[in-house]
Amino acid sequence: MKKHLLVLLMLIVSTTTFAQTRLISGEIFDKSTQDPIMQATVQLLKKDSTFIIGAISNEDGLFTITAPDNGDYLLKISSIGYKSLVRKIKVVDDKNLSMGKIPMTGDSHMLKGVTVTGQAAKVVLKEDTFVYNSSAYRTPEGSTVEELVKRLPGAEVSDDGTITINGKTVKKILVDGKEFMTGDTKTALKNLPTSIVDKIKAYDEKSDLARITGIDDGEESTVLDFGMKKGMNKGMISNIDLSLGTDSRYSEKLMAGIFQDNNRFMLFGSANNVNDMGFPGGGGRGRFGSGRDGLTATKMIGANYNYELKNKLKLDASLRWNHSDGDAYTKSAIENFVGSSAYENKIAQNYTRSNSWNGNMRLEWKPDSMTNIMFRPSFSWSTSDSRSHSFSAAFLSNPYLKVADPLSTESIISLAKDSAIVNTQEDNSISYSKTNNVKGMLQYNRKLNNMGRNFTLRADASYGKTDSESLSTNAAHLYLVQAADGLDSTYQTNRYNVTPSKNYSYSLQATYSEPLWRATFLQFSYKFTYNLNKSDRSTYDFSNLGENFFADVTPAYRGWDSYLSKLANPYTSYLDDELSRSAEYKNYIHEINVMMRLIRQKYQLNFGVMVQPQSTKFTQDYQGVHVDTVRTVTNFSPTFDFRYRFSKVSNLRINYRGTTSQPSMTDLLDITDDSNPLNITKGNPGLKPSFTNNFRLFYNNYIQAHQRAIMANVNFSTTRNSISSKVTYDALTGGRTTQPENINGNWDANGVFMFNTAIDSTGFWNVNTFTNVGYNNYVGYLTLDQTSDSQKNTTRTLTLNERLAGSYRNEWLEIELDGSVRYTHARNKLQSSSDLDTWQFAYGATVNITLPWGMSLSTDLHENSRRGYDDASMNTNELVWNAQLAQSFLKGKPLSVTLQFYDILKQQSNLSRTINATRRSDVEYNSINSYAMLHVIYRMNLFGSKEARNAMNRGEREGRPDFGDKNFQGGRPRGNFGGNGGGGFGGPR
Repeated sequence: MKKHLLVLLMLIVSTTTFAQTRLISGEIFDKSTQDPIMQATVQLLKKDSTFIIGAISNEDGLFTITAPDNGDYLLKISSIGYKSLVRKIKVVDDKNLSMGKIPMTGDSHMLKGVTVTGQAAKVVLKEDTFVYNSSAYRTPEGSTVEELVKRLPGAEVSDDGTITINGKTVKKILVDGKEFMTGDTKTALKNLPTSIVDKIKAYDEKSDLARITGIDDGEESTVLDFGMKKGMNKGMISNIDLSLGTDSRYSEKLMAGIFQDNNRFMLFGSANNVNDMGFPGGGGRGRFGSGRDGLTATKMIGANYNYELKNKLKLDASLRWNHSDGDAYTKSAIENFVGSSAYENKIAQNYTRSNSWNGNMRLEWKPDSMTNIMFRPSFSWSTSDSRSHSFSAAFLSNPYLKVADPLSTESIISLAKDSAIVNTQEDNSISYSKTNNVKGMLQYNRKLNNMGRNFTLRADASYGKTDSESLSTNAAHLYLVQAADGLDSTYQTNRYNVTPSKNYSYSLQATYSEPLWRATFLQFSYKFTYNLNKSDRSTYDFSNLGENFFADVTPAYRGWDSYLSKLANPYTSYLDDELSRSAEYKNYIHEINVMMRLIRQKYQLNFGVMVQPQSTKFTQDYQGVHVDTVRTVTNFSPTFDFRYRFSKVSNLRINYRGTTSQPSMTDLLDITDDSNPLNITKGNPGLKPSFTNNFRLFYNNYIQAHQRAIMANVNFSTTRNSISSKVTYDALTGGRTTQPENINGNWDANGVFMFNTAIDSTGFWNVNTFTNVGYNNYVGYLTLDQTSDSQKNTTRTLTLNERLAGSYRNEWLEIELDGSVRYTHARNKLQSSSDLDTWQFAYGATVNITLPWGMSLSTDLHENSRRGYDDASMNTNELVWNAQLAQSFLKGKPLSVTLQFYDILKQQSNLSRTINATRRSDVEYNSINSYAMLHVIYRMNLFGSKEARNAMNRGEREGRPDFGDKNFQGGRPRGNFGGNGGGGFGGPR
């Protein structure tokens, strides 16, 4: 009996184990292109269309969905840009149901009333590529892609336009895989509208040489690739944005594009005096002062052209003109950690202007399947002017303990009587430079067979010329020198420098790849490089004319004559041969690489070694000393790169590379430059080359069923024979003597973790976190007092950053709550006064609302706080509130009127603090944080046939429901290829 019960139990378990789960599966693909359709929404409905459960197809177009019971159902499949389809299905006997391959047809008519319940995943990972869906990130009306990038998990955009993604700096922008404004990421950020972007890809792109030959040269660049929405490969798009604000603010933009199957031309123009701030909100999320150091007015015209003849010819070209005017006023308070601390205060006014032209082109030609020829020419022309005035003072103790304004005349007199002031300096200067550069690269690659044997010849050349002029007057008063020995307490310099310089370089390179056996290659590379840099500075010195000789002259752009006309003799008669400097630097580099490359289905391994003999010749005439020296060194550097592929969406990479850095020849010369007694520099002929070990581990994974993305990144580097500045402080004059020295002990480690997931089956609710941990062991030299020499000092800094955000988004509303915290813990071995435990944290909300009559509201409210600073004035709370209200008009709503409000509560500060091992610096600058701006935006889309355009005009913007449509049921309506009908720029995402 027991035996029969045991057999029965085993049968039950076996039956349960192998029971079917009513799993419905299929593969969705594009009927015309045969490509898989990712992110298609799959819905299982009852016969009366009641929703049961949903799923989203993966990157291969595959989906699975489970029926709750046997019976008859409707399976509905929809995706933006395709006609929805509904199939009747029947689940019987608890069996799985395979739908096979399911074709979808493109919807050129953009029919209304289609409902998609699922929300696109915010981020998808595929091997080492991050794919961000633009429709999952709502941006305010009229926004450019800068606002979209700022919302991506792990991305940051600094105020100068620098983009970092997952801790790496973005070097290049692509549009649909094509180069866009090469060498300039800011133009794309400030001018591409969010409405035309479908997906953003972030990945590391190999160099031209590595991409063609497979030989890893270590020159990867992190890129952002903005994919345009389906259907935008033929037609025309334009956008005009005119605005006017309070405090005489303005921001005007023009963008136009013409797209054909093989050709793409885009034109941009802009003019503004708002520091390119974009949508209000830059002051939120823990950004103190927002980096708006001064006022800047810019003008820009840019053009970009792409042509592609598939598998035959690619042409990318761009041309850009920039003009800027800067007005920066700063007020600084500095504490130098040098034993008994030295304090400095400074006020400065600096005006600048610049003009530049930049042109780049890439031509890639494949005359046959075995040959690749690439040519990259570029040029740049620029001029730059500046004029400035500053006044500063150095003190033995904190001057604010005695006076309220340390730089006032009364305060200086009072502090001088107490022997508390060290020096004062007043500077005026004007400068001008003109620079021309031209360079080019020609590369020829030939495959010798289909097994991987190939060779490459490459040549690079560049030529540059710069002419610069500068005139400066400096009056320094040395108070303690007079008190000590009765010497003259003033030091005056009036100098005019004329410096023509040029640089020239070329390199020749040959590579060869030999297949040893299946998917295994031995690779060789040899490169010769020659560099020449030459400058000839003529210095005219008028210092003996006295402190007040030019007192009545106001600095003006290129205003040399205002100064030189006051001289009794021609300025050429004041040439100072000792201060004038002529130098020539020649560098000869031979670089030899040997590498093994293994490619397998699951992994790829590169390892090898680089040997680099280098010879440098340096000649100089300075201060009556002629130097003619030659230095020869040989650098040795290993490399290792291992990638393991767990799946198409999961990847592990381990990378090591050693790099050598040579000290500059000027640092190696045994010459003391005391032309400025308050800033003396010395050379060090005993300097050694530094060697840095860089180690990186990268892992990512994506779980389709939960729209869950995971990324971890660990970096470690250590440097032997780092070059550090050994600074000796003179307490009597307030001057410094700086000399480079080798030092060991520098290392740092950094870890990044990103986690993004939907917390419901349709992706309405989303949580993401970004964690960054950094540890830095910095060694340098520190002077503890006037009588002792510099000593080796160690500063250890731990930095913890965390940002957590949760959001809800549907067809008309997005709400995001976020919080961030940054903790810095620093300990200084020899100078405890620079120990640091500070907190910066922020929390708040961002809301985007789309109303049925064409109105949208966007607002950002964040509390930014600082704690832990010794100076109580730095422990602040700033509640920063920004808002935008937009209304669209006309048929298809191509016209929008937008009203923006920046820092409504007027609490955003213009004060910043930086602290390192040697000093604390507080800087206050001029800026306009609080103002309002009115925008009028007109946009036009003309894509495809007239019938398709009429359908687009009837449709509504992606992500905006048609509340007047009786068929609308609360889902996401089909988009219209980037626009509000005939318009399409920048609607809510």
